[in-house]
Amino acid sequence: MATPLKPPTTTMKAVIPLYNEILKVVSFFSKQLRFDKYKKKLGRPLALTMNETLALGLFKKKNHIATTKSLHNIFNLKKKCSYKTLTVNLIRWAKLAALLLFFILKMHRKNSHPVKHIDSTDIPVCLFKNANVHQTMKGLASFMKGPKGTYFGLKMHLCQDLNRHMLSIKFTTANVDDREMVIPLCKDLEGIFLADAGLISKKLEREFYQENKRILLVKPRKNMKKIITQFQKKLYRTRMHIEFSFRDLKLFYGLVTSLPRSVNGYIANYLYSLLAYQII
Repeated sequence: MATPLKPPTTTMKAVIPLYNEILKVVSFFSKQLRFDKYKKKLGRPLALTMNETLALGLFKKKNHIATTKSLHNIFNLKKKCSYKTLTVNLIRWAKLAALLLFFILKMHRKNSHPVKHIDSTDIPVCLFKNANVHQTMKGLASFMKGPKGTYFGLKMHLCQDLNRHMLSIKFTTANVDDREMVIPLCKDLEGIFLADAGLISKKLEREFYQENKRILLVKPRKNMKKIITQFQKKLYRTRMHIEFSFRDLKLFYGLVTSLPRSVNGYIANYLYSLLAYQII
């Protein structure tokens, strides 16, 4: 069993209970998903166990710690491992964070609320002024005009239910049409799906519809002559839930970043942010 880390400073005593709680949750799911099979049986033992590394990654996101260097200093890990080793291991075990995230999404899908929301959000990978010289995500990112102006990066497509439980997540390059991702995003899901005016398409609504299983309701634009019921109006008002999820992920869980120096580093950042949001 992983040994809880014990930061020596008096200031950090307040955060030890939080770290230990995260470690307990990670250890529980680690047994369920049998993470031990990914551990090498030969060679030197890891300075930090897989569970400890995952817990540190989630702790970093939960407390909105900007850099891995800060995390290394906060827990005084010099005697256990170097900053470089911590960085490498956080990226290395991000695949376990992915397995855990998919497991949680699968549980949510089995017990999801019948009302669901679909939307996407911009994920810049760097400041716009640095876009032309940005190399790390050059092959994956693209330019796109978003609500806040043009950005260079990715787009995250999300389907979640009325209880704000994530059901499906997909990342694409920024200039992908949201309508192309609706059916892949909602595969095998049933219920009433709500979307904003950006997904208006009669063809999509027809292809999406399955009798007695699912229907797509897209909020009409203000200049459209379309009659909607009071029930639909009430449903459309619940769309703020998915907007709250995007806000929380970006403001409090560090989803958007420009600090990683590899594609795997960016992917690890997104995985730890999403997992921290759903598991803690």
